[in-house]
Amino acid sequence: MARILIDITAAVRQGAGIGRYARELTRAILRAFPEHRYTLFYAGPVRFPPTWAEAPQIHLRPAPLPEKGMVWLWHRLRLPIPLEAFAGSADLIYSPDFLLPPTLPGRRTLLTVHDLSFEIMPETLPEPLVAYLRRNVPRAVQRASHILADSESTRQDLVRLWGVPAERITVLYSGVEPHFHPVEDLKQQARVRARYGLGPWPFILTVGTVQPRKNYPRLIEAFATLVREGIFPEGHLVIVGEKGWKAEGTFEAIHRSGLAERIHWLGFVADEDLPVLYSAATAFAMVSRYEGFGLPALEAMACGTPVVVSRTSSLPEVVGEAGVQVDPESVEDIVRGLRIVLENPEQRAALRAAGLERARQFTWEVAARRWHEVAEQLLMASSPLSRGR
Repeated sequence: MARILIDITAAVRQGAGIGRYARELTRAILRAFPEHRYTLFYAGPVRFPPTWAEAPQIHLRPAPLPEKGMVWLWHRLRLPIPLEAFAGSADLIYSPDFLLPPTLPGRRTLLTVHDLSFEIMPETLPEPLVAYLRRNVPRAVQRASHILADSESTRQDLVRLWGVPAERITVLYSGVEPHFHPVEDLKQQARVRARYGLGPWPFILTVGTVQPRKNYPRLIEAFATLVREGIFPEGHLVIVGEKGWKAEGTFEAIHRSGLAERIHWLGFVADEDLPVLYSAATAFAMVSRYEGFGLPALEAMACGTPVVVSRTSSLPEVVGEAGVQVDPESVEDIVRGLRIVLENPEQRAALRAAGLERARQFTWEVAARRWHEVAEQLLMASSPLSRGR
């Protein structure tokens, strides 16, 4: 029995993206490997209470300061106060969110790096955030005993850009939760449509924080082309995702399109409503310029929705041959990809079947087993692998 300490701050603070990853992977680990003792450390304020972490072998340990205070303490002031001073001793420490706090010398540590967007596309992020990540993430990568990457694409970025030895990185794909499945109950779809002010018309759905990397202005332009050319004459576009940074370009594109009444920004949507929206959509589009994994595309496939995604970074790994791939820099090619789905019922049905089959390959149970294999190797190591503080 090992003592494992997991930082679940992202799980209790963030709704989508990394927050979902931290919640679901930790939940799967706790369920699959109850023989270990777990300490779950987190800094508030808590948006999503860890009600899934209730078992005798699990100990919840809140931080003495809010998240911003812990960030200042560890990553801005860089005070070498070890995590163990707040959370107790552990045989292995895991951080699912880019950064490692100070630890006692020789401690085995495991770190997830989701993407290197701040290195590859720094112009899509606020300058202070880029500077903060460039200062702290390489340091965490160097200190970690082992690194988990969301995709082979991210693994290659770490090797290519930072010279991280390939053997220090393991690819661990995300899973899709069981409640993401086709929802064919039209009454349930109507209730969710009404909840978000959506009528009975067909729509293209996209999911992700509103920020430049998601490439929403080009998607909006492609949607407007489909409407003007009579390919999707009654169609609408639905954007799900909280407002992030540099979001003004997306809202300016909505205004320029002349179709603002047909473009619906819903903001954050509750988990229980997402499968219904995916199922109700005619097509799902994720034409990001860069992704570390692209979980919404996987969720859409699990709900039987045909997907159109970028042929860049990790997205081809996620969809394989089960989705239409397009050039995210070309509005014309995005239109081409969407036309394949919208104009051809047979192709749409084939993509639906292929997507359902593809999504079955990605489960949090598989992710947890992969995580545990890496953790066991670290725990059984005869000498400390940590690179110190």
